[in-house]
Amino acid sequence: MPDWMANVHIRHAKQADLLAMEWEGEYSRFRRIYFQVYQRTQRGSAIIWVADLLHVGVIGLVLVQLTAIKKPELANGIKRAYVHSFRVRLAFRRAGLGTRLMQTVEMDLVERGYKEITLNVTRTNTGALRLYLELGYKVIGEDPGCWSYYDENNVLQEVEEPGWRLLKVLE
Repeated sequence: MPDWMANVHIRHAKQADLLAMEWEGEYSRFRRIYFQVYQRTQRGSAIIWVADLLHVGVIGLVLVQLTAIKKPELANGIKRAYVHSFRVRLAFRRAGLGTRLMQTVEMDLVERGYKEITLNVTRTNTGALRLYLELGYKVIGEDPGCWSYYDENNVLQEVEEPGWRLLKVLE
């Protein structure tokens, strides 16, 4: 384990973290998504976890939907939650932080009474797929990966990222 890992604090995001989650503009296109999910955290239908490294800032994040009204097969608010927007800064990958983040999410969901986690991973993201499989997730099908969002300039962006749907039964 690298020395810096001892200085990482995994915690729920605060509103003040939203700008830091954009990573100096690299993910500013998701500004509205981050804000909307943060609003859902205030209503209890979502959770945002951040990995905060002392003197550096947010180096990892995970967004969790507890309910997805339009897609209850992803998250039904009772026993199944949906993980999305899981990312770790490039300089901090392959050091165990992603595993630690996902284990934190899983333990929290178990404490809340959830039995399953679903997520999607794009077919081209082989590193993430490998991590999920190592953590016990199973591929349960394909996902067309079609979704849309409004970017920071309020322009609708249509995305097509074919991928895999994964599921993990929590114990």
